Amino acid sequence: MNYCRLSILALSIVATPALAADFDLSLTNDSAKGQVNFTPNTADLQAGAGYTYHEGSRHIVNLDLHAQGRTALGNLPTTAGIGVQGIGWDDDDLDGGAVGIGGFATMNIPNVPGLSVTGALHYAPSILSFGDSDDMTSFEGRVSYRVIRNAELFAGYRYLNTDLDPRGDVNLDEGVLAGMKLYF
Repeated sequence: MNYCRLSILALSIVATPALAADFDLSLTNDSAKGQVNFTPNTADLQAGAGYTYHEGSRHIVNLDLHAQGRTALGNLPTTAGIGVQGIGWDDDDLDGGAVGIGGFATMNIPNVPGLSVTGALHYAPSILSFGDSDDMTSFEGRVSYRVIRNAELFAGYRYLNTDLDPRGDVNLDEGVLAGMKLYF
């Protein structure tokens, strides 16, 4: 079974440049996440998909769709997006998901070429949640540095939380992260 998953992951990574604008891989102490965005950050729409494996056989899938554009916050050039993030998760005998509403912003720091700060927040109330999830909150913040024209390194923090009716809040994925992003 693990060979099948590894084969699918390897095939996905090899095919990514033909289908995507960028690919990022991030690691926390307990999880690994791959994210593919299908359109460049200059397009009017951003569509992406991701997969997270969390230690203990928890699988998390996300699909993203945002309207995006360029703006400025103060004097900082910014790319911002507003839209939805669909998240589904499976963990042994529990599973669920939600469609979160929110957005993201990436601010470039002109005084340090290549440096940027990104934040993304999505929230799904119980009406937009299904399965064992009663609501869901997804947050990610990162600081990135573009090492070369088509690659950057980043560090940050990821938080994905859901409310299970009888058990209360459960952190599906949380921790300090590090990773890299490749542009095609």
